[in-house]
Formats: sequence, C-alpha cells, structure tokens
Amino acid sequence: MSAKRITASGIAARKAAGERVACLTCYDYSMARVLDESGVDLILVGDSVGNVVQGYETTFPVTLDEMIYHTRAVARGSSHAHICLDLPFMTFQVSPEQAVLSAGRAIQEGGAQSVKIEGGRAAATTVARVIDAGIPVLGHIGYLPQSANVLRRKRLADTESVREALLADARSLEHAGCYAIVLEVVSRTLAAAVTAEVSIPTIGLGSGPHCDGQVLNLYDMLGLGLGKTLKHNKRYAELDEVIEAAVRSYADEVRQGLFPSEEQAFE
Repeated sequence: MSAKRITASGIAARKAAGERVACLTCYDYSMARVLDESGVDLILVGDSVGNVVQGYETTFPVTLDEMIYHTRAVARGSSHAHICLDLPFMTFQVSPEQAVLSAGRAIQEGGAQSVKIEGGRAAATTVARVIDAGIPVLGHIGYLPQSANVLRRKRLADTESVREALLADARSLEHAGCYAIVLEVVSRTLAAAVTAEVSIPTIGLGSGPHCDGQVLNLYDMLGLGLGKTLKHNKRYAELDEVIEAAVRSYADEVRQGLFPSEEQAFE
C-alpha cells in the first residue's frame, strides 16, 4: 500500500470524479493495519468506542483523552487512509474556542488529519472556526447520537419540514467548509436529495445507497456485535462464531494437556 496519506481535500474531490468513499470505524493499531492494507479510504476513530470497546450504553462517557489515545494507536497502524477523530460529547459544544482547542489536540496529540463535529446550522460557526484554524472538518447531520437525550426518535421522518431543515443543515456545513458530511439514519430519498444538493461527498450511515460513500462500524460488519442485528448493517463475516470456536478449542486442549505440544516447546 502506498505511504501517501489521503487528504481531506482528496476525499472532497472524490465526488466530482465520481468515486465513492469507503469508510470504517477503527480504534486500535492492529485493526488499522488491516484496514490500511485493505484499501479503506477513511478511518473514523468514532466515539462509538464507548459502546463497542468500553462497554458503555452510550457515547456520553467517552473523553477527549481517550479518543486521543485510540487515535494515536490507529495512526501508528496506518500510512494511507485518512484518519478522522470524532470529537466526543462536550468537547466542542461550549464555544468555538473550545472546539478549536479540542481539534488542535486531536491533530497534535492524536495524529488525526481531521475531526468530525456533530450538528448542522447550529454547529456551522464552530465548524468554520475550526477550519479557519487549519483543521479539516467532517460534518455530521441526521440522527445525532450526542443529542440522543433530547431527540424524540432516531430515524428522521421524511416530511417537508424535515427535508427543508436537513437541506439547510447540509448547505450550511458545505458553506462553512466541511470536506464531507456524514448522513446518519436518514431515509434514502432524503439522503438522495441532500447528496444532490451539495458539491461535497455525503457518507451514509443507515441512509441508503444514494450517498457518495458509506461508513459502517467495523465490529458490526465483522460480526463482532455481540449478537445485535442492525437493519442498516451488512455482516461481511461472523467473527463472533470464529473466535468462540477458536477459544473453546484452545481451552479444551489446555485442559486435556494437548497444548503446548512438543512443537511449541523449547529445548
């Protein structure tokens, strides 16, 4: 794999070139190496680490220090894919100045090349300030996990008012300078309308096939989702079953005295 790192502007240019963006979440060095060698364009170090690695029910407890720790590990395992750090809850909402400081740490300490910020028009001023500081921003509209406590439902209804609001959010983020926008859990018709409205790529998460790219949680698509079935996810492997079988085999061999054998022993 080429050592040349994909830039935010390079991802932004994919739309005009008719090239789709493949994105996956990742939280550690070993998985980052596999993703990089497999040709993934964009690695998102998501605050979903709180759910899938740390065992929390929500992403709210995840701290910026923890995000930086995981991003450093991903950066060491990747030399090609663009790395984006997902700014966690309450690290950018207080003020644009707070957001710039948090984003600066993501770049300087975490080794990320960009940050993701949730929110549409309400976040546009903050997004613009971060970009003015020289830090690329991946936008995020639709369902916003960091606002889950005040949202009535996860999936947005495709009504005229919702459509107008989401289009306005997308235009606002494009005007603020985002290089791409994540659309989470948006109907495919609404996602298609947003995709047609903006000149930067849309990256769908549960938003149908008409986006300019797609993102999935790595654990979910590998079948490491602890049995969870998500409508928007496609399980490309069933690693839960593979790992369980391997561990059972190991434990049985240890208990029976079959491991280690002479082959694994030193003279």
